[in-house]
Amino acid sequence: MAKTLTGIVTSDVANKTITVTVTSRETHPIYGKQYTVSRKYAAHDENNDAKKGDKVTISEARPVSKRKAFKLVTIIEKSRGSIELKEETV
Repeated sequence: MAKTLTGIVTSDVANKTITVTVTSRETHPIYGKQYTVSRKYAAHDENNDAKKGDKVTISEARPVSKRKAFKLVTIIEKSRGSIELKEETV
């Protein structure tokens, strides 16, 4: 069965490629403390649908290139746009 992951698109600059950051909580084997682990995956996006900030599901596929072994399955939630701070005028 193919592995599926859910994460946030951190880059959509390359053509037909997105970078997805998947964060997970892991427990230390000895101390029992939980910590956050972030992993980045390059995924194939055939139609350039996903944009930066979107929440997506990616699935394992046959290798498309040296770094890409995942493909975009669905876009769960579109990003609501970035927040830009206005410069103060005196």
